[in-house]
Parts: sequence; structure tokens; C-alpha cells
Amino acid sequence: MKKNSNTNLRYIDAAAPGRETQAPGIYSPSEKEIAAIDRVNRKIAGLRNVRDTLEFLFAETQDLFPCDRIGLAFFEEGGKRLALRHVIANYSPQFIGEGYTSDVSGSSLEKIFSDGTPRIINDLEAYAAANPGSASTALLLREGVMSSMTCPLLVDGRPVALLFRSARRKNAYNEREISLHLLIAERLSQAVEKTYLIDELSRAMNSYMEMLGFVTHELKSPLDSIIMMGKTMSSGYLGELSPKHKDYIDRMIRKAEYLSSIAGDYLNLSRFESGRVTFNPRNAGFIREIAEESLEIIMPQAREKNIAIEKRYSEPEISVECDQALMKIVMVNLLGNAVKYGDADGIVRLTVSAGNGTLSVAVWNSGPGFAPEEKHRLFKKFSRLGSPELAARKGSGIGLYTTWKIIQVHGGKIWADSEKGEWAEFSFTLPLAPSSR
Repeated sequence: MKKNSNTNLRYIDAAAPGRETQAPGIYSPSEKEIAAIDRVNRKIAGLRNVRDTLEFLFAETQDLFPCDRIGLAFFEEGGKRLALRHVIANYSPQFIGEGYTSDVSGSSLEKIFSDGTPRIINDLEAYAAANPGSASTALLLREGVMSSMTCPLLVDGRPVALLFRSARRKNAYNEREISLHLLIAERLSQAVEKTYLIDELSRAMNSYMEMLGFVTHELKSPLDSIIMMGKTMSSGYLGELSPKHKDYIDRMIRKAEYLSSIAGDYLNLSRFESGRVTFNPRNAGFIREIAEESLEIIMPQAREKNIAIEKRYSEPEISVECDQALMKIVMVNLLGNAVKYGDADGIVRLTVSAGNGTLSVAVWNSGPGFAPEEKHRLFKKFSRLGSPELAARKGSGIGLYTTWKIIQVHGGKIWADSEKGEWAEFSFTLPLAPSSR
């Protein structure tokens, strides 16, 4: 690494308000300091999130910078507001912590934001006396902080964040610390921006999934009530209906069932994506407790399309270690798809067998199937096959993805085969319960 050759080292000295300080001489780092800076620059580029980056920086630069506290704040609302996102300190309590925000306009940070000039305050007590309206300074003094160094993090001249270093003694910072900061500033700025954007994307995705789960849950409950009341009316329980009125109610039920199915798919997706799915495996009888109960759920749709259900069980019962609720989602998805995408007056065949410590399940249906080149699109989120025969049959593109996730959680495998225009088959395997192997 080249030693710092910047001959125009500037920073704001809060002891001289309104005036930039030109360093009297450029600090020349020692070989030990250069080696430490090299280690920091090599490491920070590969860190996975902002918090890890800041923790590494705090721990690894203690010999380079006087630092009892380090903070990282990001510019928001087009640079009009600064939000403190991460704080690490070797003392407690902290009175100005994560989540603290302040407006940039009119503040002492505006100069740092506008032209990227670092700022040093080596006597916070004197600074507070000269700036009695500074709430952040008052809070830092309550923590015992006496000196601070605020350095902008820039990417291509664009301000990304502010790095705050604080010490609990006066006169902790000068041009040495500014010079050393400049040696890591570029790499640090790039790493912080990259990890910050990743963190923000992850946070936005989690918020989206939470909202999705809330909305679909709120939709599904009334839809299920509509379906139940509609079936009660259609059955004549509340009085005999004319054929015309019964037909209208049955159409209403089918539409509500479709919407409830879609809401259920999105609800399951939100649970998986937000990490709210609990995995509770136990020894279950796969045929009686999972396969047969799932068949009962899809039988009304099968009867409506006059689809025959064939069952081929190698044994009366097969024990498997699984989460029964999750596996019922798998079976309802696969059987439901077989009915939905199968031909009217066709066949759906469920095969369940065991051997070599493995449960094998296959759901076969007569129907349009899919082309070999479309197989890679299966089990992907929001992905649907593009053939006209399948595109005309409504679906969310979520059920097979959720099925794949559940099979993965169980340590199993899932795949699909087809002969286009003839049939499709979805198969999976799971480890058997120890007592059944």
C-alpha cells in the first residue's frame, strides 16, 4: 500500500466554527499501521451485512483509532434526514442509539454532507456550551463521550453514510486519524453501500411477506365462511332452491373456492419466506393420516370433472417421520394440480410404496402434460408453464414452489415427468421413520 500522499488534507475543526483546517503536515503511517490497514481493506469487502462490517471495524482498528464508540448513520429522504442504524460501544448505557434520526438541513452535519469534509470535535463540553441546541451532543455527554470524529463515506463522490468514532477523553483526534481513515474510506464506503442495499432489500422483502401474510389471512377467513354458507344454501338446508338459483350459488361457491385456494397459496408462501413456519416432525401413518385425508379434500373437484381416482398402496400403512400439517399441504397441492390440469373424464392415480428405507409417492394424471424443455420451470416461485392448454387453467404459480420447500425441509427429493399430450406425473421420496426401515 502506498503511504498517504494527499497534500490537501482538510477537515472541520469544531473549535474554529465556520473554518476548515488545513493539516500542517501529512501524517506518514508506520509499517505496522499500513499492515493493519491492508488487513482491514482485504476483509471488509467480503462481509455479509452492515452490522458485521461495523463490528469488524470496531474490533480491528482499536490500535489505529482511539474509539470507545462507533456509529453508522445513513442518509434518507434524498439526503434530508440522517438515521443512525448501528451503534457499538465498549460501555453502557448508550443514550443515543440505533433508530435515532435528525434533519440534515441547518445542522452541523450539513457541511459534511454537502462536500464530504470530515469533522473533529475534541472537546464536546466546550462544543455543547457553544451549541446549546445540539440534542445529540447532550446525549453523548451523558455517555461520557468527550471527543468525536465524523467521516463521510462516499461512493463516486456521492454521500452514502456517516461514520462516527467517539472517545471518552478529550483531544483524541487529529490529522493522523483523518489520514488513516482516508486509507480505508474507499473500500469501506463501497462495502457499506453494498451491504446496506442488501439489508434494505431483505428488510423490504420481509415487510412485503408480512403484509402478504396479513392480507391473505384476512381474505381467506371470510372466503371460507362464504363457501360454507353457500354450500349450506345450495344443499337446500335453508329451503328448496330453484335450479336457476342453485346454479348461481354453485358458481359463487366455485369462484370463492378458487380465491380461497389462491389466498392459501400466498399465505403458505408468506410463512415460508418470513421464516414463520415451524417444523414439527413426528411418526405418522402416511396413508391414513396424510394421503387419505388429502384425497377427501380434493374429491369434490374430482367429482365435478368426473375424474376417477385410483389408489395403489403397496402396504395398508406406512410410517414416516414428518410434519403432518406440512405434508398435507404437499399432497393437497399435488392431487389438486392433478385434478385441475387433468382431463375431464380422466384418471388421477396415487401410488404410495416403501422400500430401502424410503417412502415413494407418485401422483399421475391423464391430460395435456408438459414439454421436456419446460420441466426446468417447475418448482420455481411464480413460474407457470406456457402451453395454451395449461395457461388457460388458472393457478398462482406458488403451490409447486411451496411443495418443493416442504420436501427439502424433510430431506427428501421431488421431480416431475411427462409425455406431452398424454400424461404428467409428480413424484417425491422421503426417509422412512426409523422403526419402518
